[in-house]
Amino acid sequence: MHLFLKSVALSLFCLCAASIGSVIATAQSSAAPPPVTFTSDQDHQNMMDQLGIKALRPGPSGNEKAPNHANYDESTANPYRNVPDPLTLNNGQKVTTAQMWWDQRRPEIIEGFDKYVYGRVPKDVPKVSWTVTATDHEFLGFARVTAKDLIGEVDNSSYPAISVKIHMTLVTPANATGPVPVLIMFGRAGFPNPNEPMGEDMERVNAAYKALLIQQDPSLKSVFDSHPAWQPMRNTPFQFPQPNADGDPPNTNQLIAAGWGFALLDPASFQADDGAGITRGIIGLVNKGQPRKPEDWGALRAWGWGAGRALDYLETDPSVDAKHVGIEGVSRYGKAALVTMAFDQRFAMVLVGSSGKGGATLLRRNYGEAVESLTGGEYYWMAGNFIKYGASEASFGSMNPGQIPVDSNELIALCAPRLTFISYGVPEKGDAHWLDHEGSFMATIDANRVFKLLGAKGLDIEGDYNSAKMPPMNEGHLDGELAWRQHDGGHTDAPNMKYFIQWADKFIGHAPPQ
Repeated sequence: MHLFLKSVALSLFCLCAASIGSVIATAQSSAAPPPVTFTSDQDHQNMMDQLGIKALRPGPSGNEKAPNHANYDESTANPYRNVPDPLTLNNGQKVTTAQMWWDQRRPEIIEGFDKYVYGRVPKDVPKVSWTVTATDHEFLGFARVTAKDLIGEVDNSSYPAISVKIHMTLVTPANATGPVPVLIMFGRAGFPNPNEPMGEDMERVNAAYKALLIQQDPSLKSVFDSHPAWQPMRNTPFQFPQPNADGDPPNTNQLIAAGWGFALLDPASFQADDGAGITRGIIGLVNKGQPRKPEDWGALRAWGWGAGRALDYLETDPSVDAKHVGIEGVSRYGKAALVTMAFDQRFAMVLVGSSGKGGATLLRRNYGEAVESLTGGEYYWMAGNFIKYGASEASFGSMNPGQIPVDSNELIALCAPRLTFISYGVPEKGDAHWLDHEGSFMATIDANRVFKLLGAKGLDIEGDYNSAKMPPMNEGHLDGELAWRQHDGGHTDAPNMKYFIQWADKFIGHAPPQ
């Protein structure tokens, strides 16, 4: 009896302790200050104040006719010759084995990007719980697909004032006989071609809609009686898929036709693409609504984090070959795709479209978009510390891009030996000189050495990053795990999608359906 009473007392004590703990946690969260509301300019100034920066060098104009236009003269494009060597340790020792790369050099490079360029992903980022909100059976072109709309809800119990929900749509071929490779694509999520009600179902919708309208306005009954055949809701007429500019089907259709799936992942659903949103989204949630510190992560790392959480879900979905999931993006999302691939080794492949500065292009290059374009403009993509390299007057003096300890050749090298496809278009079609295609090619060439060290094949082009000649457009170099192709289209990777699929299929042993 005494043991029974002791057990009851212990249980009551535990319940009370748990309740008290819950009350304390609630009180702590309610006592937290509300999120700081800054404009982008205010947030930028706050970071400059933290860093002791009084003035920044202005970034060049993207208008080639403006007096302060960006440099497009190759003879002056390489003012800093000290591009960091991905195969030399910080102490000067050469990296000669794969083990030295994995154990010593790769961690050094990651630390450089974490501290000075993209910022650190916090160790205490809350967990994400995924829910399939709807499943639809659709047609994409003439192919049957299964589309799932998903929400990844981030645990915000530590700071309820900010709610973060990741939006993703997964689309896979309905006729697949097993798990399929999937390409996560940064962009707006949503059902690609919602399955509409037909026949009697559409008649019921129209009847209910008419009844609702009559309820709101009884005079409409006479209108409907006078036009008994007219229906307010009609099925969307069938339309052939609108081809890409190069005449090929849309990227999504090409993937499904090749037996792949794709996932549309909306970066803006979990981190805004502006400085005003830096105290909201996943960055704001972890910081409890307060401004960033200089080493905190920027939007590019946050978008990469979200892609990683999307992969977490895909690893649980039986329709997905989770060992062969890739990531894709164009422009700013091309930067994010490369950053994602570099830091998360679970991704098997990447298609990096027209990424420019902050992506595949060398930061040290003085051609087109400059480091100063980012330190004064899209600073929120990067760590606060990155702003230092655009400073003209500061407590530490001034700094320039040549002092950045890491560069994009090393970012590409972090992807080795996995499948990495660098894609660009041509300025004549809208893939502007601003993006510095040559600078990306130079970085890719230099990353070659790491791919080869790790047993992969790089580009089959002679010379180092200073002497190798960039191939003409439409000449693909797709024989190795590191690939390059400049297509003859504009600011898109669409003309390279078919080449990407064929290239990836070859390496992962996947064949399109017959």
